[in-house]
Amino acid sequence: MTTSSAVAEPKAAATGTRRARPRGAELIVKFNLVLVFLALCVAASLLTPDFLTTRNLSNLLQQSALTGIVAIGMTLVILTAGIDLSVGSVAAFGGMTVALLIGDDVNVVLAIVASVAAGALFGTVMGGLSAYLSLPAFMTTLAGLTAIRGLTYLLTDGEPTSAGLPHSFQLLGGGFIGYIPIVGLIFVAVTIAAGLVLRGTTFGEYIYAVGSNKEAARLSGLPVRGVITAVFAISGALSALAGVLLTSRLTIGQPTAFNGLELDAIAAVVLGGTHLFGGRGGVMGTFVAVLLLSVLRNLCNLMGLGSFFQMVVTGLILIVALILNMLMEKRGVRA
Repeated sequence: MTTSSAVAEPKAAATGTRRARPRGAELIVKFNLVLVFLALCVAASLLTPDFLTTRNLSNLLQQSALTGIVAIGMTLVILTAGIDLSVGSVAAFGGMTVALLIGDDVNVVLAIVASVAAGALFGTVMGGLSAYLSLPAFMTTLAGLTAIRGLTYLLTDGEPTSAGLPHSFQLLGGGFIGYIPIVGLIFVAVTIAAGLVLRGTTFGEYIYAVGSNKEAARLSGLPVRGVITAVFAISGALSALAGVLLTSRLTIGQPTAFNGLELDAIAAVVLGGTHLFGGRGGVMGTFVAVLLLSVLRNLCNLMGLGSFFQMVVTGLILIVALILNMLMEKRGVRA
């Protein structure tokens, strides 16, 4: 069996399955999250008049962008049936590194590139351990979560660092074009780029093939180990980028930043419809899910509901999403 045929056969089978389903049912399944998101926005606008204000919507996009950028990288990892628990620590390291480098008079662009490259290196190491030594990704990234966070603390002995960051750098995470936050535009650009890679390149086809059946992909001649290592490198790079953008917005490097980020990212990926065992899903679902969770938290804040209540609601939504995804898998109506 050739590589092309190995990739083409699942696509043909999937296409045949979709043709056998009613068109209306397919559309409802495919866009169910978008419908829920729109319904939530309508409900929020009715419950509080402050929701649809330009300032609130702009802040909402700005606040969701960092989690969203990390969640896009997490989507690629989960599509290969992996998991990355180190994203919060890598993001914190990236944010601290860029602040320290700029403080040492390193060129801003070089400091950003070095920080993102460091994140990619961390991802490559953890992905390589998982791919080439057959170590569980859960354990390698859990070790990375602890080790990289400790390394972040060692950079400044656990203290925040403020290096008089230049205004041009501050605009990256805190600036606006009109009412649109620049960081929100970066989130959109990352999502589009990842979507194009997944749907329009051979590498994207390899990602789905590896996640669907790793052994079959290997026997078909696909570079399974390389694909797994690459998606972890991308996840690390995007996590570090999120850290750079947070430092830009806060104008300070914070070693304790992004605690629990991995949970938010995984929640968005799962809610977005990506299968936890790989092979099915995509970044557009993750994009909508990030916005949906942000709207939900924003609505709770506007209504004066505490963070504990928000955690309960978010958990319940994820459970419902998992149940619905499982039911659709069993009935064979998943888009």
